[in-house]
Amino acid sequence: MNEQGKNIPENNDDMDINTDENLSGMSHLNEPVAEDSELEKLKAELEESKDKYLRKIAEFENFKRRNAKERMELIQTAGREVIVDLLEVLDDCDRAQKQIETSTDVKEIRDGAVLIFNKLRNILQSRGLKAMQSINEEFNPDLHEAVTEIAAPSEKQKSKVLDEIAKGYYLNDKIIRHAKVVVGK
Repeated sequence: MNEQGKNIPENNDDMDINTDENLSGMSHLNEPVAEDSELEKLKAELEESKDKYLRKIAEFENFKRRNAKERMELIQTAGREVIVDLLEVLDDCDRAQKQIETSTDVKEIRDGAVLIFNKLRNILQSRGLKAMQSINEEFNPDLHEAVTEIAAPSEKQKSKVLDEIAKGYYLNDKIIRHAKVVVGK
């Protein structure tokens, strides 16, 4: 007996720690072990998912870096190809300059210059450049840049392009330079 008069067993052998008489003392201890193993399994799955996620992020970053590098190389090589094509025209210009310095025949010089200009136009056209036709066309602010307006010689030529200060150009059907034009009013 204790000080308050209650019967308390003095050794722990007499004490029953199970609250349910029908269950053995070990059954309660096994349940947390099952929960722990499932928790460990979930933690392992979480770690595996995190690892996969980090690998995917790293893969994507590598892809972006490779893509940017390839894009820069493509831009550089595209410009290189055009310049290589234009080197032929530059060679022709050098030869023409030598001829201009020594020749007195204006017709030969003019014919040589026309050949060089045509070669330049053909190279640029083969790369997708196309000149815009503007003269006598209806003024279109999407295609033309009006530099000035002058009185139209006839009623039919009002709001039409009368003269072209600078040609407009398309590159593969996209405008790369608007035509600078004089418009009739």
